[in-house]
Amino acid sequence: MAATTPDFEQAGELKIGQVGIANLRIRSLDIDKLVAEMRQRVRSAPKLFERAAVILDFGGLAATPDAAAVKKLVSGLRQAGVMPVAIAYGTSEIESLSKDVDLPLLAKFRASYERVESTSASSAGAASTAVAPAERPIPAEAAPTKSAAKKADTPANEPGLLQTLPVRSGQQIYAQNRDLTVCATVGAGAEVISDGSIHIYGALRGRALAGASGNGNARIFCREFHAELVAVAGTYKVLDEIPKNLLGKPVQVWLDKEHLRIEELP
Repeated sequence: MAATTPDFEQAGELKIGQVGIANLRIRSLDIDKLVAEMRQRVRSAPKLFERAAVILDFGGLAATPDAAAVKKLVSGLRQAGVMPVAIAYGTSEIESLSKDVDLPLLAKFRASYERVESTSASSAGAASTAVAPAERPIPAEAAPTKSAAKKADTPANEPGLLQTLPVRSGQQIYAQNRDLTVCATVGAGAEVISDGSIHIYGALRGRALAGASGNGNARIFCREFHAELVAVAGTYKVLDEIPKNLLGKPVQVWLDKEHLRIEELP
């Protein structure tokens, strides 16, 4: 009888990658308002938010909610059109809560939120939605010029990542701990992410997320603006929120007192 050869090959290969999961920072546990806000977001940008994965972050609340309230919130958000998939790391109480509601903990957002925890509870509104962890606001500045493209801060002294080929629908480019320069078009349905600033010397028709690790000094520069979504340190705008007079123009995007500003380059 022939000997059976053991099969040591894995049936599935597990990798940890960079993903643009939305982070819902709960500021007030008004479940009806939270669900209504999310339903409106899905209606305004269904291609971006419908059935999008969402992480629930309760770090902005004075007290940890009980499991019954969180289960009601999860159910409501699913009815609104998004998919809560995890809870952002926080205290030991949050860890116990995650077990009670049968959702995993995601530690990715911990470091950035620890830096702003003392001010988070004072924010108004029911919640904020981010595609990356939020960071403390930067001081207001005068509207920058094209020369600011050379001055935007980078989170580390890493050489920038250079992308010379077009970024096509379904593709994602991530520049970790550095700036990203794209010398081509970012197509509709494509996504470019950087922990620093993003420079696009072509048309931006997809999504651009700068300061992904919480760098509020990051900026986005592009030569031809048609973006589906732009974000800096988690604060975002979608196409429907962008003034029509900016479409097709060279623009820059930056944070000013927690508000995302988009202006045409002179």
